[in-house]
Amino acid sequence: MAEIVLGIGTSHSPQVSTTWEVWSKMRQTDERSPAIPPDLLAQLEPEVLSERFGAVQRAVQSIAQRLQSAGDLDAIVMFGDDQHEQFDDTNMPAIAVYHGEQVPVTAPRRDHIPWNGPPEERALISGLMAPTLEAYPNAAGLAAHIVASLTEQEFDIARCDSVSGVRGIGHAYAFLYQRLWPECTVPIVPIMLNTYYPPNQPTPRRSYALGAAVRRAIESWDGGKRVTVVASGGLSHIIVDEPLDREVLTGLQSHDPDRLAAIPRAKMKGGTSEILNWIALGGAAGPMAMTLVDYVPGYRSLPSTGCGMAFAYWTP
Repeated sequence: MAEIVLGIGTSHSPQVSTTWEVWSKMRQTDERSPAIPPDLLAQLEPEVLSERFGAVQRAVQSIAQRLQSAGDLDAIVMFGDDQHEQFDDTNMPAIAVYHGEQVPVTAPRRDHIPWNGPPEERALISGLMAPTLEAYPNAAGLAAHIVASLTEQEFDIARCDSVSGVRGIGHAYAFLYQRLWPECTVPIVPIMLNTYYPPNQPTPRRSYALGAAVRRAIESWDGGKRVTVVASGGLSHIIVDEPLDREVLTGLQSHDPDRLAAIPRAKMKGGTSEILNWIALGGAAGPMAMTLVDYVPGYRSLPSTGCGMAFAYWTP
């Protein structure tokens, strides 16, 4: 039977992979944070932005090294969200598992990207993001086992064995190859949560229960021995909400599903909803010890837009 030997939680916002000089040019909003820091203007000074950018890059490198040195892995199970990359309102499952043989990843080529493109494309030019292959191996056997096990555990699961459109699998999963492990050949299993689009978003409690059910599924899999589980996305953005982010991280570190379940669903909107991927990882990690590598409140403009970027790992 298999065991989870490592958990990884990582933000994947374009701000993670875009140099600090262009943070202020990224998407902004007229909304205001519920907890604007009194020294916000000071936090927007170039030297502060530069230091925080450096902290993010060090944290990414730290968890990337942790992942790459995990030893022989049979699979990487990834909790992420689909932002109309595979699903739209004609078919929007709350939870879906991809069980195809290969995972298409069609990231833009380095030599075909204008500087005035989206932030993630500028990041690719800057060299922070590695170019990707057209496809990577998928752990189809484990994925099918997870689907069957979750069904037995009375989760209603959608499944798909091919991807639609020209973008390939969602960017939540491409981040593995673009930043964490460009040379990765370990088969993955994408588990897609509808964090973004109401009215069928999983609740925090349901997300934690899903993670716990995935853990049981992995532990009953006889097709391998060693599995890593990854959560991709979050934390709060486009509006930075530090109190929310710290509450989530505290709930995860203390293994407190009730504390996580108490997080208001009203806060789970837009990019902030990707916190649900972390909560699912918390359920999958179970009693494993969480180490917070860093939390960086990445303010980039008035009135407190940006991304609360977090990086953590779980070990037995």
